[in-house]
Amino acid sequence: MKHRYLPMTAQDKEAMLKTIGVDSIEELFSDIPEKVRFQGEYDLKPAKSESALLKELSRLAAKNADHRNYASFLGAGVYDHYKPVIVDHVISRSEFYTAYTPYQPEISQGELQAIFEFQTMIAELTGMDIANSSMYDGGTALAEAGMLAAGHTKRKKILVSRAVHPESREVVRSYALGQSIDVQEVPLKDGVTDVEALRSLLNEDVAAVMVQYPNFFGQVENLKELEPVIHGSGALFIVSANPLALGALEAPGKLGADITVGDAQPFGIPEAFGGPHCGYFAVTKKLMRKVPGRLVGETVDEDGRRGFVLTLQAREQHIRRDKATSNICSNQALNALAASVAMTALGKKGTKEMAVQNIAKTRYMKQQLEAAGLTVAFGNAHFNELTVKLGKSVKQLNDRLFDQGVIGGYDLGRTYEELAGHVLIAVTEQRTKEEIDLFVQEIAAFTQEKEAAHA
Repeated sequence: MKHRYLPMTAQDKEAMLKTIGVDSIEELFSDIPEKVRFQGEYDLKPAKSESALLKELSRLAAKNADHRNYASFLGAGVYDHYKPVIVDHVISRSEFYTAYTPYQPEISQGELQAIFEFQTMIAELTGMDIANSSMYDGGTALAEAGMLAAGHTKRKKILVSRAVHPESREVVRSYALGQSIDVQEVPLKDGVTDVEALRSLLNEDVAAVMVQYPNFFGQVENLKELEPVIHGSGALFIVSANPLALGALEAPGKLGADITVGDAQPFGIPEAFGGPHCGYFAVTKKLMRKVPGRLVGETVDEDGRRGFVLTLQAREQHIRRDKATSNICSNQALNALAASVAMTALGKKGTKEMAVQNIAKTRYMKQQLEAAGLTVAFGNAHFNELTVKLGKSVKQLNDRLFDQGVIGGYDLGRTYEELAGHVLIAVTEQRTKEEIDLFVQEIAAFTQEKEAAHA
């Protein structure tokens, strides 16, 4: 066959034009004035054959630095984690790969059960009563949590820790703008949320306080200390949590969180240049009817057999627009399925072991960096990320590392002016001792060379 996919033929076009009663494609645009139509030629390359096009795209793709050939120490929200090979096998099955929103339960039981299992595992990890599916990613899930809190409390202010991912904070502000909600940031102290500063900002106007666990710098926030301060003002406690970290850390639900959100990317979802990923959203039972997106519930049919259905869909597609909780309409079930397969393959023990490896290898990296004379900023409670003070150009360091087959860390000066010259380094379970040692060797040599040049 000449084409991998069947193209539209001239006969197809002719038949469609005849069916709708026009003689040409130009006639379809006759209502658009000539003066506003584009009259030139698009600046596109000439069409190529399929084989020639595949060669060109493969050549371009080969220029990318991927994790098969480079050791990556870049995290900042998207991570290189172990992905069980069964993940791609399952999600590539056509009944999952081509599925969309399972509105008809009688023909969507497999898809519905997959989403139900995802919800169940997320609820167990987070310690919350109920979880949904179909959030775009961690950032939009956090913003949706803020809008839920404002609607539930009838308050118009949200406090967000500066240790929350910078991009997530921007998404929160974007959502809040349309709802006329004031967003204020809580200062940091030694890389974590400043509790006393938070206490001074809390008042009867605050709907919710948002923190990240572990936070953007890899520091483990003290949720137990924050909870009474937040709830004492009547605000909701929103936690953005790395689900893998919850394999080793105490669940936010057990530490008083009202809403726990996050991104399922660490479980079986590739980095893919930042997306698409899969957000999760978990709440206490009292907030169940205000959850955005969709929930899958378990039921029985008329013969008493176990079955699954969509339920509690308080979206504008189902109820009056002014009563809708959200306009989240996409279906992230394929990525949710990938996360479910990964969590199932790992199991409880495997998830915990994977989380502990992230902690142990980050600790080893910290010890080696300090032994090499480098300064690791902030406290000791790290999960797979730590901040190193270079006092030099992070870009120059990353260029040097790249020449050694290593993808360097995130330049914190891009989003935190006070941390210019600091690099955020991610150490996942994928990194070997040899890779960590090479990284430390290169960063130590880089700083020593810079110091010698200034001497």
